[in-house]
Amino acid sequence: MTVRYGLIGSGMMGQEHIRNLNLLDGASVTAIADPDDEMRQLSAELATGAISTFSDYKDMLSADMCDAYVIVSPNDTHHGILLDLFAANKPLLCEKPLCTSATDCRDIITRFASVNAPVWVAMEYRYMPPVQRLLEEVHKGTAGAAQMMSIREHRFPFLPKIGDWNRFNSRTGGTLVEKCCHFWDLMRLAMDSDPVRVFASAAADVNHQDETYDGKTPDILDNAFVIIEFENGTRGMLDLCMFAEGSKWQEVISVTGTAARIDACVPGPARFSKDCQEQTAQLVYSNRAEKQERIEPIEVDHSILQAGDHHGSSFFQHQRFLKLVKGEIQTPEVSLVDGLWSVRVGQAAELSATTGTAIDVDTI
Repeated sequence: MTVRYGLIGSGMMGQEHIRNLNLLDGASVTAIADPDDEMRQLSAELATGAISTFSDYKDMLSADMCDAYVIVSPNDTHHGILLDLFAANKPLLCEKPLCTSATDCRDIITRFASVNAPVWVAMEYRYMPPVQRLLEEVHKGTAGAAQMMSIREHRFPFLPKIGDWNRFNSRTGGTLVEKCCHFWDLMRLAMDSDPVRVFASAAADVNHQDETYDGKTPDILDNAFVIIEFENGTRGMLDLCMFAEGSKWQEVISVTGTAARIDACVPGPARFSKDCQEQTAQLVYSNRAEKQERIEPIEVDHSILQAGDHHGSSFFQHQRFLKLVKGEIQTPEVSLVDGLWSVRVGQAAELSATTGTAIDVDTI
């Protein structure tokens, strides 16, 4: 059985999805919908089989030629597209964030009650091989009882997008929703608890300050410190800098428990840094009793790394989603509720950064 995929959106991330689906046995991109002629054509050329293209995704839905759909359109379009796709009653993979606001996420969850087909939210950072190993070790108790989690992401600025949609909070939900929903999801998963309070200090200091679009200057944040308190008493922290390209590790994700600290170290995309081409992800164990570190290299097949900018996570996520579509697993591993939580925390962080006060998540 070959599963026929339809993609709504064919920009940079849409093309990453196509390259990864090309690597999967039993998957074929059959249709692409995007209003931009150039992106639609570039994406069609990437697909390995016969493909139909549409300027309007509603025409693709009417053609009814797909077994599953992937939403890869700008963030602020997700809510409306999801509502239209629910009528098709077919498996959906929706790129993060689920929506740009918790209100829209809740509306999606309410309306989904009458839908029989599964929806999976694309929190692909869960599926990065070094992060998978980190979560495996944390959940089996290698670190002892997890108490703290920190994530440092020092990376390149937001890339140009069609229509410059990712330059403005009104379309992205804000940097701490758009970019960082992955991290709130990982923290909630690793600490096995829901967030209750968020405090953020953040600003737009360096990137995009000399850009204007229709007379408007971008308002997206480019650096932040964010602290999260969880219901079970644990804590998380994010250190984000988006003008730090060239760092040895793009992400360092650390969980510290009563017995040890475990770090997942992830290089950035090879196309942005020559050093990253030679860098292998690794897991670092720092044992309290032994007072020493142990390093475990995390190798990923080169063809998978070359298919995208997220260290293989898109491929491994699609592997799991394909199993869902084929009925080999019964429930999405990243649910609509997971998508809601990540947006709630991001919204709380954006509000905290604006007001200078800690925000209770239950107010979002």
